[in-house]
Amino acid sequence: MSRIIQQKVELPNNKDEWIFDLTNVVTDINVLYSYLGLDPNTISIRMQQAKKAFPLRVPRAFINRMEKGNSNDPLLLQVLCDDRELLKVEGYSHDPLQEQDNAIPGLLHKYHNRALLITKTACAINCRYCFRRHFPYHDNQGSKKNLAIALEYIANHPELDEIILSGGDPLMAKDHEMAFLINTLEKIPHVKRLRIHTRLAVVIPSRVTAELCRLFVESRLQIVVITHINHSNEIDNAVADAVGLLKKSDVIVLNQSVLLKNINDNANVLAQLSNKLFDIGILPYYIHLLDKVQGAAHFLVDDNSAKLIMKQLAEQVSGYLVPKLAREIGGEKSKQVLTFWN
Repeated sequence: MSRIIQQKVELPNNKDEWIFDLTNVVTDINVLYSYLGLDPNTISIRMQQAKKAFPLRVPRAFINRMEKGNSNDPLLLQVLCDDRELLKVEGYSHDPLQEQDNAIPGLLHKYHNRALLITKTACAINCRYCFRRHFPYHDNQGSKKNLAIALEYIANHPELDEIILSGGDPLMAKDHEMAFLINTLEKIPHVKRLRIHTRLAVVIPSRVTAELCRLFVESRLQIVVITHINHSNEIDNAVADAVGLLKKSDVIVLNQSVLLKNINDNANVLAQLSNKLFDIGILPYYIHLLDKVQGAAHFLVDDNSAKLIMKQLAEQVSGYLVPKLAREIGGEKSKQVLTFWN
């Protein structure tokens, strides 16, 4: 039976707008610099080499939130190729969470009651700290055959009451593809919740379409959307409107961030983020310590610094605005939550 929404939901007529926004991206460092009014002479050969190793991809809808002329803009630093990505750093690997030996293509069953489906193998934006930047997506394509095997596995494991759609970004799937997934999972009696981890709703908020909201409203599953926002500057009116539509569609919206050096490793910055998230209806959920993937070591904030930052954050905002400080360890059965009061 569908869940019932008590208030009228005013849905946008934006069925195809997000497709245009998805194609309206910058993939060239020189073009990005030109758009932001930055000096192209500072683009190094090694930056271009880093781009070849892990492509630059950033939607113009996200670039528009960057401060022109500021080479240290916190949004720019999340997506800009960096010389240091080419360094081989001890303790970092291509598979920091030990995900790449999965027996079923596109399915990860790391935790007891929930499994993760690699719904799509691409993202709208390439974040330079991505822990799956070396993931073998070519072996985990969301083909009909692989999906059928994964869904059969879910149906045969009654302990799985929550399915997580990930990727890539699961909202790269078109509405009819999302409809198929949701409708199929609804037929598995023990599945109660559907969790969608997405950056797309933030970088291209037009992705929250009328049809997507209708799917969520009519589903028997409890829908949880986990946004990925690291800095308050990522939130503009379009993001706020998209989140508002999700909330009106009876979706629980939580946020996960990554603690990133020189981007959000500051209690004041995190306080601004938590307050702005809550202002638009998102509850801060986790802030992750960096997953040690090769190419991202320059983003690392060490444990002691992270704990101090979180303690300072807790002194500035209400308790429900303090996300859990967490680390994921490959092979472990749950995330490790770090206490910062000691």
